[in-house]
Amino acid sequence: MSTSTATPTRGLEVRSIDYVPLNERHGKVSHIGPLWFMSNAQIATLATGLISITTGGNLIWSFIAIVLGILIGTFFMAAHSSQGPQLGLPQMIQSRPQFGYIGALLVWLFAYIQYAGFNIFNSVLAGEAVGGAISPQQAANPLWIWVVTIIAVVIALVGYDLIHSFERYLMYVTVAVLVLLTVSALVHIHVPASQFDLSHFNAVAFFGQLGVAAGYQISWAIYVSDYSRYLPRTTSTNSTFQWTFWGSALGGIWVMFLGSWVAVAYKDIGANTVEDLKKVADLLFPGFGVVALIVAALGLVSVTALNMYGGSLTLISSIDSFVKVRPTLRIRIVTLVITAAISLAFALFATENFLGDFNAFLLLILYLFIPWTAVNLTDFFIVRKGHYAIAEIFKPNGIYKRWGWPGIVAYLLGFVVMIPFFDVAGFYEGPVSKAMGGVDISLFIGLPVAAVAYWLMTRHIDVASERALAETQAKEIEEAAAHHELP
Repeated sequence: MSTSTATPTRGLEVRSIDYVPLNERHGKVSHIGPLWFMSNAQIATLATGLISITTGGNLIWSFIAIVLGILIGTFFMAAHSSQGPQLGLPQMIQSRPQFGYIGALLVWLFAYIQYAGFNIFNSVLAGEAVGGAISPQQAANPLWIWVVTIIAVVIALVGYDLIHSFERYLMYVTVAVLVLLTVSALVHIHVPASQFDLSHFNAVAFFGQLGVAAGYQISWAIYVSDYSRYLPRTTSTNSTFQWTFWGSALGGIWVMFLGSWVAVAYKDIGANTVEDLKKVADLLFPGFGVVALIVAALGLVSVTALNMYGGSLTLISSIDSFVKVRPTLRIRIVTLVITAAISLAFALFATENFLGDFNAFLLLILYLFIPWTAVNLTDFFIVRKGHYAIAEIFKPNGIYKRWGWPGIVAYLLGFVVMIPFFDVAGFYEGPVSKAMGGVDISLFIGLPVAAVAYWLMTRHIDVASERALAETQAKEIEEAAAHHELP
């Protein structure tokens, strides 16, 4: 079977949740490194690095928590990325083999909430950055939220190739600005020696920062292979993993470190993230703050476009669970507009308590997707070892059935055992977390429980038969995709 790397079609992307045929695969695996670096090299990530400092921790333990959290979360996120070239499918549609044709709606609902939630925060920050670059009074002007949203919709509508290109070229400018911001912070922000005292360990602050950093990275897992699914099938799993892992991890560590460093001097940075970022930039030389805010806004626009693109795919997947969807440009436009409208409506009335709400939101995402990532990766790497009958994924009564009870039960079990370990300030504190003084280690409980539970319940699956069926349906998949029809 051919693995031609055809030149991508110019113009608006038509494909959505359908399989990408081999003759349309294109691009270089190295392109996903800049994309995932840029996904983290933006203000929302900087705000995520404040958690330890604002909850009583010091700088050195904040750094350690950030590194550990990002490495843990990115490991799982990058593992999902390697699924893209192998399957040629968006990330969330891949949940059907584990959760079933209808059962996958469980995780799709949570995924859609994530897309909307992140875009609320991203568009608010981007609007403040654009307005703040003009004047302090313009920072709160809702007009800029509208502008950011519209630009992001256009980028998402054009689709996969524009998103990759936009992120790749924006990375060069962003790295230059980040270098200068880092120099400014190191030179002009005084950090007391006590901030590097290893004996000053605050468990609540440490595990809070670790959990939020890991959750931030795992939150990318629900759409990471959306941006690797057009790569040639011959792309190695290891290269996809490595480019995703290091691109995302380096971007996240750098910007979260910067956030922690700045938070030592600006304790209220959570409420004034954009304003304080401009202050730090202007410390280097007057006028640099405006440049930094413009570049920061562009970074947030690009991430907002990613969320809209992924939200559109998830919404199409959900609709397809009830009514068979034929992938067309029209369905992409409709679902993008709906996704953008929801985020815009909430962004215009967003609360001012940004940091507290963002922290709680990231923890919620962590709680919801830890058991999903455990189930999905266990199925791909251990149970089925990457072999799926793609055509069956689009059949309501196919071999993956309407309800994938092993996946659903393992997910719910993983989530339930995490509840006693939850700690979301102001919302809920589990009994175990309370007994531990507010320490949240739910990540390390739910993940292994869900993974082991799923493995135990799927040992009877006849993987050899599924693989044989996949081979016999290979031609059917390619022909159906060529006519832009779901297999």
